[in-house]
Amino acid sequence: MKYPIIALVGLVATVAITAIAQDSAIPATTGTNSPSIVTASKDAAPGFQERSPRYRLRKGDSFDLDFALSPEFNQTVAVQPDGYVTLKGVGSILVEGQTVPELTETLKTLYAKMLHDPVITVALKDFDKPYFIAAGQVTKPGKYDLRGPLTVTEAVAIAGGFNEDAKHSQVVLFRPASNGMFETKLINVKKLLASRNLSEDVYLRPGDMLYVPQSAFSHFRRYIPTSSMGAYYNPAIY
Repeated sequence: MKYPIIALVGLVATVAITAIAQDSAIPATTGTNSPSIVTASKDAAPGFQERSPRYRLRKGDSFDLDFALSPEFNQTVAVQPDGYVTLKGVGSILVEGQTVPELTETLKTLYAKMLHDPVITVALKDFDKPYFIAAGQVTKPGKYDLRGPLTVTEAVAIAGGFNEDAKHSQVVLFRPASNGMFETKLINVKKLLASRNLSEDVYLRPGDMLYVPQSAFSHFRRYIPTSSMGAYYNPAIY
């Protein structure tokens, strides 16, 4: 029994080393009907460190426009499925993806063609409630409300923490970008927690998805006799 166990340990170690070597890359396949994935490094994606991003308009949102000096242009509009709205005196314009301050400036520019120095207030009326998704090897995967500033490690805790099959060192953050694409970032949560320094813990944005992959060792756990392998297996290293 001694030699089969040693051989099995060697096999598991080989698989683990292979998985570690693959940590630096995420397979990103794009089909004709699948959203694209844009990989982003820490240095190339400063937006991942942005703590309090402004809400950006989405399809189905609605907002009130108040013209302080020209109330005849006051209106309530909804963002259509194509991201456009239809405005009095202006027609259709694309507003999806804009923040409220950006939209306010856009409207001032448009209405300045017919009004002198327009004073416009934009007030969100109905909008998509901010959320994030936790998937993969967490205790309680699902969709959660994003009620305020929240980091990756805090989001994992809200989802019940990692389960025993989780690969803590390769958590993937998917962030919606423009045109149905996604930015991705690998986060070594194990290293963050071990260093006791969460200064690089990434803040989530509405619509973000955290995916926790399965560790290489967990694929072989059911084949390993627990009573014999207790001395060899330490889940903390995975």
